[in-house]
Amino acid sequence: MAAADPPMLAPPAGDAGMTFKELLQQSARDYGANVALRYKAAGAWQTRTYRQLQQRVWCAAEAFVALGLRPGDRLALLLENRPEWPEIYLAATGVGLMVVPADDKLQTQEVAHILRDSGARTLVTTAARRELLPGRPDELPALETIVVLDSPGGTPGATHGIRTLAYETALQQAAAAAHGSCRAYDRFQPAPADLAALIYTSGTTGRPKGAMLSHRNFISNVKGMLAMFDVRPDDNFLLVLPLHHAFAFNTNLILPLARGAAITFVENLKTVGDDMRATAPTVLIAVPLLLEKMYQRILNGLREHPAGRLLLALGLLRPLRRRIRARFGGRLRLLVSGGAPCDAALLRGFMRLGLDILEGYGLTETAPVLTLNPMGRSKPGSVGPPLPGVEVKIMEPDADGVGEIVARGPNVMRGYYNNPAATAAVFRDDWFLTGDLGYLDAEGYAHITGRKKNLIVNREGKNINPEEVEAQVLKSPFIREALALGYRDPDERVGEHIGLLVVPDAEALQQHAARENRSLSAADVEHLIRREVHQFVSGIAAYKRPRRIVLRQEEFEKTSTGKVKRYLYTTLPAA
Repeated sequence: MAAADPPMLAPPAGDAGMTFKELLQQSARDYGANVALRYKAAGAWQTRTYRQLQQRVWCAAEAFVALGLRPGDRLALLLENRPEWPEIYLAATGVGLMVVPADDKLQTQEVAHILRDSGARTLVTTAARRELLPGRPDELPALETIVVLDSPGGTPGATHGIRTLAYETALQQAAAAAHGSCRAYDRFQPAPADLAALIYTSGTTGRPKGAMLSHRNFISNVKGMLAMFDVRPDDNFLLVLPLHHAFAFNTNLILPLARGAAITFVENLKTVGDDMRATAPTVLIAVPLLLEKMYQRILNGLREHPAGRLLLALGLLRPLRRRIRARFGGRLRLLVSGGAPCDAALLRGFMRLGLDILEGYGLTETAPVLTLNPMGRSKPGSVGPPLPGVEVKIMEPDADGVGEIVARGPNVMRGYYNNPAATAAVFRDDWFLTGDLGYLDAEGYAHITGRKKNLIVNREGKNINPEEVEAQVLKSPFIREALALGYRDPDERVGEHIGLLVVPDAEALQQHAARENRSLSAADVEHLIRREVHQFVSGIAAYKRPRRIVLRQEEFEKTSTGKVKRYLYTTLPAA
């Protein structure tokens, strides 16, 4: 890194590990003819082998060095999932650059913050996303070049006073100048301890911070995952989640790359079912929200047929398994849930349908997986034991064994970029403080009970996890989303009561109205929702039950992995 860069924690001792560059070289050598990427273009499915991927990585690396970039420089990547995404990332890290992957759904001020904070010299994006940049060049003082993927022209130009050129043109020019050799790619050799990425946290709890993650962080994590479940060269991973997120990146790109497996890009979220039937994936890694929708579609499809309804009612699902697998292309062998807590009932439901499903847990700062249920020993309701090489313990447990989950290992980040105060706040000695509350059971499996910073403390000093309240309320079929919030009455200065923001499920209410053969007024809906809340919270302690309930029609704002941005909802609106 450049001398002007901020200090960071020292890399962990132990296994020196390997780099993304070495991993790609190994896979191209061992699985060169295997399909690496599969994607839809011009209405048809296209493929690139590992050997072809490596060739394009070489060209992109030459192009980035030709732009004047050198080891330690930051290259920002503001793109939706597309086949160029992996080659750009692997090319940049292959010559020692740090990639700053950003959510392509971000708005101008969010993009500007990431570009300014990271000091990115080059941005790779699309013509549409380029328009998100601030209008004045002085707002992005470090940015020198914008590389545009879908620009039809090859003549360099300027955007907001910053040099702009087309990606494919840059590749062609670099390849011609290199005369078929890989001079820059061979000249720069990153080390495992070198930083590969600055990944800005999803912003569920505040302004994004750039987690500094090395090649070793990611690849040690992949090695740990491979010890928990098998990945084969003939596997086909369906890529649904955005690659800018650490969970999707390491589990759905680097993990299959390490075994020469295929990565299939879905066309879009509306075509997931059709894409599965067309490409026959074997592994699907997803967030609970997507898995829940899939499960409901399966059940709804079975209920449309008398035989399916009968078998469901009797709990006889084995005769339905072949038909269910056919809905997913016929080869699906494994589902993995991560990125957000998953309902244990949903996990058990998939298991009853004959599909193996594993749940894990981690954070961007841990590259990202800390714990994972192993195949054959999965325990729904837990997030599994720690990966090999990762240590997890409970700090300051209470009488029930619940405390903050802390971790250390070769996958833990080096700190937050340009933010020593934030770094210091999340480390105690060499333990990373996750901010999550939980406990370890007798077999060493971790159980998550809530977020430390979301705790609500009532007037009696009792700590209440809002997630526990929300989990009870969300058992109602008429409630789509819920947030438990602390609030105080005007005459109170200490302690909080529990309030609840509820988003009703419009579709479920419509079906209820049809069964009742009547329309529902706003008052009817409010009465029904209040009745449902009171019914389902009756199973928890009285001090945890909401005293105020406020309905809203709009869904809560979420991150790209489906987590509610809690920091946007800090007060309970007037009823």
